[in-house]
Amino acid sequence: MGHIDMDKIRRHYTFRGRVQGVGFRYRASYAASMYGVTGWVCNRYDDSVEMEAQGLPEAIDKVIAVLRNDRYIFIEDMDVREIPLENDSGFHVRSSW
Repeated sequence: MGHIDMDKIRRHYTFRGRVQGVGFRYRASYAASMYGVTGWVCNRYDDSVEMEAQGLPEAIDKVIAVLRNDRYIFIEDMDVREIPLENDSGFHVRSSW
């Protein structure tokens, strides 16, 4: 296992609202790469979107701000919790589950 930056955190999100079919996953991936956030995002069968994001708290907040400010995405409800750090590289769009 490589070194994990102690300032980083990892958060698990579940987004509900108009979040599928509006480019949410690709927008999340773009914003994450822009702000140095790693993790993944995927559509769920209940029409929600699940995401794990790891990075500096302010960088993760910027990713969420990009999603909230998108003209096609409407986040009606967002569950978030902190989870243990992982050693992942990059940000990935996963298939639905």
